[in-house]
Amino acid sequence: MLARREYSRRELQDRLSSPDVDDAEVQGVLDEFEDKGWLSERRFVDAVVQTRRRRFGAARVLHELREKGVSEEGLADARDALAGNELEAARAVWSKKFGQRPASLAERAKQTRFLAGRGFSADVIRNVLDGRDE
Repeated sequence: MLARREYSRRELQDRLSSPDVDDAEVQGVLDEFEDKGWLSERRFVDAVVQTRRRRFGAARVLHELREKGVSEEGLADARDALAGNELEAARAVWSKKFGQRPASLAERAKQTRFLAGRGFSADVIRNVLDGRDE
């Protein structure tokens, strides 16, 4: 499994746990994986940030990492990595989907909901829709 992609500790724990397997044994295996460098929260966070940053905003990526059991330190690292390019990512996602400024209030609301659903902040959405910083 680890040869295909990075996993969080919680994901592997969930996959390896079963009624027939002792939890202490699973924890021992996961500890061994971390000691050997096969399992790394840092690499997992970096992989998720790299794949998601072009399509989603910081809020959505951080929520996904939190759901996968990433520690607060890992979340802080991800937050730092995502902070710099959220506006460019939002602009790229918006341009691919819509490509032109909203002509009506209803169209603006639709575009705002789309970008908010992707996890972009209100300030970033406002900048994209108003055409600022271009």
